[in-house]
Amino acid sequence: MKSITISGSLRENVGKRDAKQLRYDGLVPAVLYGGETQTHFAVSVADLKPVVYTPVVHFIDLDIAGKKTQAIIKDIQFHPLTEMIIHVDFLKLDPKKPVTIEIPVRLTGTSPGVKTGGKLVQKLRKLRIKALPQDHIDNIDVSIETLEVGKSVRVSDLTVKNMTITNAMEDTIVSVTTSRALRQAEQEAAAAAGKK
Repeated sequence: MKSITISGSLRENVGKRDAKQLRYDGLVPAVLYGGETQTHFAVSVADLKPVVYTPVVHFIDLDIAGKKTQAIIKDIQFHPLTEMIIHVDFLKLDPKKPVTIEIPVRLTGTSPGVKTGGKLVQKLRKLRIKALPQDHIDNIDVSIETLEVGKSVRVSDLTVKNMTITNAMEDTIVSVTTSRALRQAEQEAAAAAGKK
């Protein structure tokens, strides 16, 4: 999985006034969990943007005052009106402990059902994957090569190595439904056949 390096500076004071000043200075208050103690630090908004505003999932190589840690973003809080990032929680990765991450779904191939006029409907764009950090992948490929009209691919149809999908097995990932044009064509064909 791709990784991005982010530098952070330790926070001397942890409080609302301090957090407000940090945001005013273009920094975001952050906490690193998963170690023996929580680490309170601040990161720049500019450094967070390539990680937050993308469908790609990244491991983050955190450098907090010279101490390096591999982590993932566990939670982000946005301002309700401005959508500005106001707080970030990071989770320290342990190579021996599985971690659950939402991984994007990538559809591969061409559906024969779409070729005949069906409509492709993707219900899940991400899947929750539990695996050791080194076993995580950038995306889950889902083939639609055999997807006819009225058929779907469910979570239970996928096979993944060294990973567990924690979504419900019956959840539909992608399906091909009858489009309005196809339905109309079928009705017209049925009506024409009925007149003969």
